[in-house]
Amino acid sequence: MAVRKSITVLPRVEPVVPVIHPQPFDHPEWMFEPKYDGFRGILSVTPTTATFHSKRGRLLTRFGEFPDQVRDELRSRDAILDGEILAVDPEGRADFRLLMRSQGSLHFAAFDLLWLNGQDLRELPLVIRKRRLEKLIAGPTPVLSRVLTVEKEGRALFEAAQRLDLEGIVAKRKADPYAADVTWYKIRNPAYTQIEGRGELFHGSGDPERR
Repeated sequence: MAVRKSITVLPRVEPVVPVIHPQPFDHPEWMFEPKYDGFRGILSVTPTTATFHSKRGRLLTRFGEFPDQVRDELRSRDAILDGEILAVDPEGRADFRLLMRSQGSLHFAAFDLLWLNGQDLRELPLVIRKRRLEKLIAGPTPVLSRVLTVEKEGRALFEAAQRLDLEGIVAKRKADPYAADVTWYKIRNPAYTQIEGRGELFHGSGDPERR
């Protein structure tokens, strides 16, 4: 008699979409992350599958076998991660132009863990999910890393983002679950240099999927 193998079915996730905030701030109840310039992606992995979905729910197939490479780094466990798909230049800097042109080395920078080993983590506070993510991704690899997180001091992180010519920062309340009514803030760096010349990159390429 044949033994039927169980199939892992992960839930579809509606990403939290940050809203614009005019300026950086400090607050003990908030966490802050650098905002990298890439494609927002929900990564879902099972022992046999790995997929990216955009913040609009579209399956992202343009990255080829890259989702499987990330899954291998996670040791093929069941997981759903929210993060940013980046193209990295030889100096290790995220470059959106390379991403749009399918150049550079692909990298997934994870900033949230929503599901792990059959457990739905979305109702847990962000600070707890961050701790679970730290255990899952102990350190960076060429294809996978955790996004840096700073508590309380959003202004200092924003100043660092400006010095490093990053797109800005994202602010999230530590106690919040991962849900549609949660508010995240994105604070843009007005001096960010890669914003120049975007029109020619987007022409005929469709809308980018970004945070």
